[in-house]
Amino acid sequence: MKILVIQQKMIGDVLVSSVICNNLRKAYPDAQIDYLVYESTVPVLEGNPNIDNVLLFQEKHRKSKREFLNLALEIRSFKYDLLIDAYSKLESWLIVLLSGAKRKISYKKPGRTFLYTDNVPFAEFPKTNLGLAIERRLSLLEPLNLKIEVDTFPKLFVSDKEDQEAIALFEYHQLKKDRKTVMISLLGSEKLKTYPLEYMAKVVDCIADNQEVNILFNYFPKQIKEAKIVFDACKPSTQEKIYFDLLGNDLRSFIAIMNHCDLIIGNDGGAINMAKALEKPSFIIFSPWIEKKIWATLEDGVHHISVHLNDFKPALLAAKTEKELKKNALSLYQEFEPELFKDKMDLFLKQNL
Repeated sequence: MKILVIQQKMIGDVLVSSVICNNLRKAYPDAQIDYLVYESTVPVLEGNPNIDNVLLFQEKHRKSKREFLNLALEIRSFKYDLLIDAYSKLESWLIVLLSGAKRKISYKKPGRTFLYTDNVPFAEFPKTNLGLAIERRLSLLEPLNLKIEVDTFPKLFVSDKEDQEAIALFEYHQLKKDRKTVMISLLGSEKLKTYPLEYMAKVVDCIADNQEVNILFNYFPKQIKEAKIVFDACKPSTQEKIYFDLLGNDLRSFIAIMNHCDLIIGNDGGAINMAKALEKPSFIIFSPWIEKKIWATLEDGVHHISVHLNDFKPALLAAKTEKELKKNALSLYQEFEPELFKDKMDLFLKQNL
């Protein structure tokens, strides 16, 4: 049996959708399970024994109709028995149309149902604390009536070599071994998903005041200017607990480093999702224009807690469309002072450190 799963999106989406592959492996241990993703997201799939082949959707496939057609025809040549489209956008619709797969499953969307043999309702509200991001992916398995106990948890896999390199990095930077280590998800994937830097400094101060901890910043070298703004805005006593230069060289290095941290606090995004896949507690600060019900995954009030402006000042967001919220995100962020959720964060730290 040959199976293709499609998820052409960002790191968090690709990682969450890997639960589809994990459950397919449990149900069909001898199947060939392939996964079509953007090239930049491959690191979160490394070492996953439930995926046989990672197919790459590259920039050239976006820019060139000929290259896109070549990819679609290559996929057709593999003669898949089952295709699960977790992306369900124009790029994947065309691949599905040309795939020749015997069975094709995706979300039910107006005008596209003819592409698929099974169209699954696109849930609008979560039924459990898994969150919509996970529940929607798992719903794509329902038409298969799998005779297994469904695994609901995305997973990351760290090699022994990566683990040892992370340990060596901690030793090189002389992290205090008698302290827990907190990772700060410092910056979002864009400015409209990034908690104001002056507020983030206050969050870091609060953590440092609350606990004797080691603090790491997650940022790319090209983001060092923004990271330095946060560092410089922190109190001297906080700065003493921050290991500013402890960074990985790439995404796999971050995963290995995160695996040796005790929890993560900060902006929603790939770093948070990777930390959760490593079974690390998380405290998420959502952007005012992002729907918390989708990405507040595994929320239990203890190990995973999230905060949103709507939790505290719902009148500011009432009756506004996503487009309006996004347009006013920066001004709305200014209303989201750290003091609003200080008690929640203190409780989170107490419960997980």
